[in-house]
Amino acid sequence: MREGDSDKRERLQQAKSLAEVLEVAILFEEAAANFYQLQLERVSKPLRWLLESLVDEERQHSAKLQALRDDPVFEEQLETRIEVSPVDPQFSDAIQIQALDEIVDDQAILQYALGREQLAMDQYRKLAEMTEEGVIQQLFQWLADEELHHKGYLERRYYELVHRGGGASSRYDF
Repeated sequence: MREGDSDKRERLQQAKSLAEVLEVAILFEEAAANFYQLQLERVSKPLRWLLESLVDEERQHSAKLQALRDDPVFEEQLETRIEVSPVDPQFSDAIQIQALDEIVDDQAILQYALGREQLAMDQYRKLAEMTEEGVIQQLFQWLADEELHHKGYLERRYYELVHRGGGASSRYDF
């Protein structure tokens, strides 16, 4: 065995098919939409509009991923194996929404949501780097950019809440 062969074999064993990656991403996006939906009754009115928008956007992400997964044009590509990123286990674990009984205010919900959006952004960026140029790579890059925008909206609202005492909510352009 040549030097470095065992490292390559180990990385290949950790690789997943693109179909598996898409399935996890679909589940993640659905879990995100469900998380935001569940929080609607727990947040103050000024934050509800943002969460409602995020529910819709996360469902759109899931639909785009499903359309790609189900498109016969990409059937052969879905068997392509790609190396699992270091973020992948955390991303997969985030499909399960934590018990949020201890989260009782807008600030805590925003903190949790910010962590989910950062995780999604990191995962999609890494997937875009690891896939070949084309529609699939463009989708992962678009998703990473979308999650970055979500994070920006959440950060601005968090800043308002923490540094301005919650003040009147302003609507951000989506």
